[in-house]
Amino acid sequence: MNPSLTQNETEIKPPPVSTTESNQSEKSAEQNSISTVSHDTAASDFEKTESLKLVNAEEQFDPVPLEPIQAAAVNEQSALGSGMTLQELESIALANNPAIQELAASTQKAAGYRTQVTTRPNPMVGYQGQQLADRGTDQHMAFIEREFVTANKLELNNRVLNATLSAQLQELEAQRFRVRTDIQIRFYQVLAMQKQLDLISEFLQVAEKGADFAQQRLEAGEGTRVDVLQSKILYSEVKLTQRQTKAKLAAVWREIAAISGIPEMEYTTLQGTLPSDTGTRNWDELATSMVASSPEYSAAHDRISRAYAALERQEVQAIPNITAQLGAGMDYGTNSGMVNLQVGVPIPVSNKNYGNIDAAQAEICRAQMEVQRIKNDIEARLAVVSKEFDTATAAIDVYSNDILPSALESMDLANQAYKAGEVGFVQILIARKTYFDTNLQFVNAQSQLAAAQAKIDGFMLTGGLNSVRDDSGDTSLRDQTFSQQ
Repeated sequence: MNPSLTQNETEIKPPPVSTTESNQSEKSAEQNSISTVSHDTAASDFEKTESLKLVNAEEQFDPVPLEPIQAAAVNEQSALGSGMTLQELESIALANNPAIQELAASTQKAAGYRTQVTTRPNPMVGYQGQQLADRGTDQHMAFIEREFVTANKLELNNRVLNATLSAQLQELEAQRFRVRTDIQIRFYQVLAMQKQLDLISEFLQVAEKGADFAQQRLEAGEGTRVDVLQSKILYSEVKLTQRQTKAKLAAVWREIAAISGIPEMEYTTLQGTLPSDTGTRNWDELATSMVASSPEYSAAHDRISRAYAALERQEVQAIPNITAQLGAGMDYGTNSGMVNLQVGVPIPVSNKNYGNIDAAQAEICRAQMEVQRIKNDIEARLAVVSKEFDTATAAIDVYSNDILPSALESMDLANQAYKAGEVGFVQILIARKTYFDTNLQFVNAQSQLAAAQAKIDGFMLTGGLNSVRDDSGDTSLRDQTFSQQ
């Protein structure tokens, strides 16, 4: 493999801020503020629901039995109507993430070193004068000197640095996956919290009206002080959940801005859908294919190639180069021209480069063990992600098929029992709160599934702002080529 690096391959494109700015300019200050998040929802063609309609916001509480919260069918999916998409956010991050730019610069360095280690030595030209103080016998000569590289050392230098560049290109690709994975995980976290805030906002109206209704019943002599206190507690709990969710949303957005390389990027709503695909995975087959396709693993293999090329290079270092000098001039003592030829080679008696050969052999062993370590690490990380994926799919299955329908049925039954005078007002509130909580947990499970899938798609590569590996090499092989030592 002989990868080449051009300016286009590492060019950093400016972020598409014009799209973002136009989106933001169309929104009011209230819509762009994390502290007052609100979104419109529209139905999509997905089979599972992302958020469930909790209640009609116009519903009024009066001294009549409460109606159950109206919920959409579980197999209906909702999506945000407008906002920044995942693709737009990824594009900004890939163009501005400092770690990607750092690795792109390191790759350019590797390409420069590869060019330098193959360059031949410059010839030397000079003048030589002898017996200058003895007029009439002085000799004057112009000469040219050149060192001839033997044993194909410069081509072997190129092989070493070519493998170095290939590994660095794979590291750059791995970093792009890290950034994508980090952005995707946080994108779906924000998407989930946006949907949760929609649910909270709707249920907060229910809780507030419930508190008012409880007070009306108490004043009418139909309710109790316990009903009033319980309804106020419920309202306060939902209000606290709203504040906490907004704080989490603000923190995750700051993470997105930092990973994207634009810390000052203002919050905007995100457009997308949370996954609900709960299909099974063959983790053993996935581990095998993932290891083979991972850029992290490929970079480690390229470093093995580099180690073998370095060994081959060190094995020929002791073969001496040939230095030749050719001169021509005039001998005024004999009044005739003269030509000199001088050839020299160092004799590898004391230094046969055995130390560097031993070190190169050890580097091969180290690089092979590094490949094995990375393979095991990928499989270990996949094992952790498989747990996250399977637990999330289990939660989605149970919530969709059991818990959410049961919670809805529980509200229906509680409402019927309330009409019949069999249960009190507090039981109605508890049934509503239970259904509200299960919806929040369902969205949480979808967010966890999205995070696990993002890690799988990104070869379990995360850490878009972690320190990067600068293994771009140097020009020491060229120095060694001409040092003759």
